[in-house]
Amino acid sequence: MFLTIRNIPKVSWSSKEPLNFKPKISTFFFLCFGLTLFGIGEGLLLVSFTGASPWSVLAQGISNYVDLSIGTITFLISLFVISLWVFLNQKPGIGTVLNAIIIAVMIDVCLKYISTPESFELKIVLAIFSVLITGIGSGIYLIANLGPGPRDGLMTGLQKKTNLPIASVRAFLEISVVSIGWYLGGTIGVGTLLFAFGIGPCVAFGLFIVDKISTKKWLLQPSFYVNFILCGLLELDYINLLDIHFIHHEVRAFLFNF
Repeated sequence: MFLTIRNIPKVSWSSKEPLNFKPKISTFFFLCFGLTLFGIGEGLLLVSFTGASPWSVLAQGISNYVDLSIGTITFLISLFVISLWVFLNQKPGIGTVLNAIIIAVMIDVCLKYISTPESFELKIVLAIFSVLITGIGSGIYLIANLGPGPRDGLMTGLQKKTNLPIASVRAFLEISVVSIGWYLGGTIGVGTLLFAFGIGPCVAFGLFIVDKISTKKWLLQPSFYVNFILCGLLELDYINLLDIHFIHHEVRAFLFNF
C-alpha cells in the first residue's frame, strides 16, 4: 500500500540529479504544475476558514508579531528550514527555490481572489479538497527530482535518517509545527487537524498515483494539458480530447520538442 512508501519513485520525466539547471521541458512543467497545486491547496485551506495548515498556522502566529503578509512570512520560514538541511545532507535545486516562491505567491493569490464559502459543510469540503490537492501536488513535484522544497526536503532528510515511512515522518513534522504556531496565536480548527493528520497519507498517495500512471506517457506530456485547455476554450466535449491529443502533432512538436 502507498502508506508504506519509503522512497520517492523515479519515472521517465524525473531529473537524474536534483542540481540540474537544464531540465527537460516536461520535467520543469510538472515541477511548476505540482508546486502550483501545492500552493493552491495551502491557500484554499486558509480560505476555507476551518483552520490553516500547520506551516500556515506557524506563519499566522508569527504575523501577530511582525507586519508582514502570510505569504512573505512563509517565504522567510522556507529560508530558515533550508538552513537546517546542512545537518541532513539534502541537495537543493531549482525546485527548492521555486517551491519557496510559487507556494508563497499562490497563497496570497488565493487569499485575495477566492471567497470563503458561507455554509460550514462547504467549508469542510473545501478543506478536504485542499489537503488532497496539496498532497498530490507534492507528489508530482517531488518525483520531478529537481530539488525538494524546504519542508519536503526536511521530511525526506529525516526519513533517510530514521528509515520511517514518509507518511509517519510528515505527520510528525506537521503536528510539531502546528503546536508552535498555536502557541504563537495561529488559528487552529478542523482544517488544521485534517491537514496535520491527512497530508502524510495524501503525499504518499500522490507519489503512488503519479508512479502508477507514469506508464501512460501521453497523460504525462505537457501537451496533453495544453490540449485540455484548448478543449475548454473551444467548448469541445471531453471525449474529443484524446482525438485532439493525437491530431495536433505539429503543434506539440513545435511547443515541446525543441
